[in-house]
Amino acid sequence: MAVKVYKPKTPGTRHKTSYTFEEITKTTPERSLTVPRKNKAGRNMYGRITVRHRGGGHKRLIRLVDYKRDKFDVPATVAAIEYDPNRTARLALLHYNDGEKRYIVAPVGLSVGDQVLSGREIDIRVGNNMALANIPVGTTIHNIELQPGKGGQMVRSAGTSAQLLAKEGKYAHVRLPSGEVRLVLQSCRASIGQVGNVEHANIKLGKAGRKRHMGWRPTVRGVAMNPNDHPHGGGEGRSPIGMPGPKSPWGKPTLGKKTRHNKRTDKYILRHRSKAKRRRK
Repeated sequence: MAVKVYKPKTPGTRHKTSYTFEEITKTTPERSLTVPRKNKAGRNMYGRITVRHRGGGHKRLIRLVDYKRDKFDVPATVAAIEYDPNRTARLALLHYNDGEKRYIVAPVGLSVGDQVLSGREIDIRVGNNMALANIPVGTTIHNIELQPGKGGQMVRSAGTSAQLLAKEGKYAHVRLPSGEVRLVLQSCRASIGQVGNVEHANIKLGKAGRKRHMGWRPTVRGVAMNPNDHPHGGGEGRSPIGMPGPKSPWGKPTLGKKTRHNKRTDKYILRHRSKAKRRRK
């Protein structure tokens, strides 16, 4: 899929890029697979803001996506490739031979009319889903389960893919997009291929209004605030942070501070993500 580049006719179109949407074949969602979404604007049940910078934006419907792929040995035909405002990836609408319809995350190379299958003894083809035990070493995969039967939790974002590196005992070694190598049970399932919409990383919004349409509100820098609003605030003119390390609005260390405290799953990580990839993000 190509990226559309705009001429700088207005300040908002300077450096702006957008999708061409040439892979989209259906513009309205499948009604039976949607549920309403209430816009809470970052508020909890007491009406207090618990997540900042959220609110406004276009109304959306939640698409019910099948991450479990638990309809085994029933062939399905791809009926449409659809846009989903709730995620970066595209969705593929599947029509199963028994009449049921489901959404899946659309991988690269999947098009209307293709057949996909979920099972055990099936072909290694884009869009098919099977246990890691049945996938050859070196295969590119996505939508990976962490617990058998719970549904895919990893590698679901646009353009991402993981690689099956090895199998040892009851675990498989999987290299994730971050560079981390992790142990995953071989009984966990995964889909073949790379998640579609690879050009997502090259999209530049161009103006603040496009971010507002997506439901995001402005972020104010701490150094632009007063001292009673932020630890970085105050000072005459442009002032530095003025402390050994940056702090959050609540005085906690941030920007580079490690936040991983889940010792229970440390034993499943063979190699942590690389610093180079961390810096790039």
